[in-house]
Amino acid sequence: MKARIHPTARIEEGVEIGPGTAIWDHVHVRGPDTRIGAECIVGEKTYVAYGVCIGDRVKLNAFVYVCNAVTIEDGVMVAAGTIFTNDRFPRATTADLRRVWPSAPDEHTRPTLVREGATIGAGCVVGSDLVIGRFAMVGMASVITRSVPDFHLVVGHPARSIGCVCRCGEPFVRFEPGAKPSPGEYRCAVCGLRYAVEAAGVRELTPPA
Repeated sequence: MKARIHPTARIEEGVEIGPGTAIWDHVHVRGPDTRIGAECIVGEKTYVAYGVCIGDRVKLNAFVYVCNAVTIEDGVMVAAGTIFTNDRFPRATTADLRRVWPSAPDEHTRPTLVREGATIGAGCVVGSDLVIGRFAMVGMASVITRSVPDFHLVVGHPARSIGCVCRCGEPFVRFEPGAKPSPGEYRCAVCGLRYAVEAAGVRELTPPA
């Protein structure tokens, strides 16, 4: 199945788009060295910079900004209005204000990795040099300033953990913001998958076949 690209979308040279992917109106995908995998959805007016790597079955809703040095693995959901960043201390010009800094990646560019199955809610701002873990969930309008562990639910400004979530998206344990979950085994009340919460993190006991 070929990719479906809206006639108003702008896809630059050097962009690879997988089969079954839908690119909606006024999307801009820059090249070179940009990859969007198979069966993805890229919503209207979303911007994807050059050098970005996006896996299969990823959903980017409308008005998402994905800058250089971002990698998004398979099955990730990025809701509308989310903004990624890649420079902790950006300036428009040199210190004497006489020269504009180029937009190309340099020693100040910091990467961000969004691991498989994660969800980033609407209106989030994602910092740089961090990892959003497998099947983690970021609540809407959160500001991500540090890495998010696998299967954790985070919210706020800055975002802090308030629970752990199942693969299906349902929280299976909650706790006070910034605290740690009590160790033990937990079962998702919705789908029945089981997890072990340990000092090292969340471990799946019954991963899908």
